[in-house]
Parts: sequence; C-alpha cells; structure tokens
Amino acid sequence: MEGVILKRIETTPRHGDVIRADVRRPAAAAPRTAVVVAHGFKGFKDWGFFPLLCNRLALDGHLVVSFNTSLNGIGADLFDFTELDAFGRNTVSREVADLHWMVDRTLEGVWDGGRGPEALGLLGHSRGGGNAVIVAAERGEVSSLVTWAAVSTYHRWSPEQERDWAAAGVTYILNARTGQEMPLHRAVFDDLRENAERFDILAAARRVRAPWLVVHGAEDATVSAQEARRLAEAGPAADLLVLEGSGHTFEAVHPLEETPAALGAAVAASLRHLRRGCNGGWDRQS
Repeated sequence: MEGVILKRIETTPRHGDVIRADVRRPAAAAPRTAVVVAHGFKGFKDWGFFPLLCNRLALDGHLVVSFNTSLNGIGADLFDFTELDAFGRNTVSREVADLHWMVDRTLEGVWDGGRGPEALGLLGHSRGGGNAVIVAAERGEVSSLVTWAAVSTYHRWSPEQERDWAAAGVTYILNARTGQEMPLHRAVFDDLRENAERFDILAAARRVRAPWLVVHGAEDATVSAQEARRLAEAGPAADLLVLEGSGHTFEAVHPLEETPAALGAAVAASLRHLRRGCNGGWDRQS
C-alpha cells in the first residue's frame, strides 16, 4: 500500500519453531508507537481483513507487527494449511508465549533499529482476542487494548470431542473454507486443564488496566455477542461497541476484495481508540 513500508521477517523463540511476521511502518515519519496484532483459531496474518487493518494502522502512525503463531498450521507459502500436524499440537500456552515473544521483541526495538516504542497497543481477533486479554493482564507495558469478536472462555469443545480425546487422543474439525479435516490432539485440552487459573479470560479481564475497546458483531454465530458483554462488564477500563447486522468477521471474506461497512466501522473505531490510548490522550468522554 502506498505510504506504508512492509517487511516480512522470521523470528525463532526458544521453543525452536519459526514465527513468520509482517512489520509495517508509515513511510512518512518514524513511528513512535507500536501495535501487535494477533489472529484467532484457524486464522493467519494474511487472512481477509488483516492486511487492510494493519495498513490502516501503519498509515495512522504506528509500527505494526502481525504474525502467524508458530503452530498455526500455515506454511512458508503463507496462505495454505500445509502443516496440519503442527496445527494439531497447538495450544493456548504456545499462542500466549508467542504473543509475549512478539511483544518483547517489539518493546526492545528489534523491528525498528533498536528503538523501542513510546507506547504499545494490542489488537486480537477471536481466540487471538482472548490471548491479547491474557497478555494485557500480565504486561503493565500495554498502553491500549482492542479485541475483535473475542472469546470470553477457551472451553469451546463438545462432549463428542472430549470423548475422542479420551479414546483416541485426537479429534478433528472441518475447515469450511478449505474443506480440510484438521486434527486437534489431546494436548489442546490438557493444556487448558493444567492452566485453568491462568487462562481464565474473564478473571484476566478484571486485571486489565489499559483502555480497552471490545468490538463485536451483534449477529456473530461463532462467538456470541453475550461473550463481549461479559468481557466489557469484567474490564474496569473497557468500552463495548456492538455492530448491528454484523458477524464474526464483520462481513469480511477471504480474499478481501471490498471493505464491508461493518469492517470499516470496526477499523475506524479501533484507530480512534489506539490513537488515544497509545498517544497518552485517552479521555473516556471523548
């Protein structure tokens, strides 16, 4: 996009699996603030609305870091689920650790010539929104938080899936977009059980002190808008924006060829929120 400089990078945390990321910056001036963007379950950094969102954030003056979590199943071609075994081994612990890693590298100025940002925002979609809540609760450095269609709980498995894990150690879910049967190994379930207190999203929401915008579609059939209301009620600094007539992706599809009105509204509200929160100009009445 004109006015935005994009660099594709790879980074390898201590666990040894590669994280592929995009770093965007405004071409007009050196950014003083940064935003780290987290995708959700079956999501990836190049899906649908993410490039548009990240370009708009960069044009608004931020250094923007979007990335594929290390076990999200997307391979080196960046668009296809070619690593299904990795997808099956993915856990919330791994995703949260990856988000912490990207926050650390951003704060250290790794992507910007050693210059750390003056303020840092987080934006997460769906399960990535839940991950962003956990990290914001654990990191005092987060100046501003936005969640899109965020989950209020990670426990979304059916009794049949839990029986599969007990009997065979694996269950399968259909990716409606690609038609792939995607494995989920029992480690997914065990991780949540072993980290029940840490990954209680609503409990974490109560500890988030950064200004927080909760954005949700009123017609979301994947994550009910009631979950957004619970998050907003729990967060002491949370504001809720429910977009009428909008679903889980704000009517965006992949690939994105036009910007639906609901997506435009979500982007515009998020830009305003991050502009205020990251620039120290937050005013709950503005």
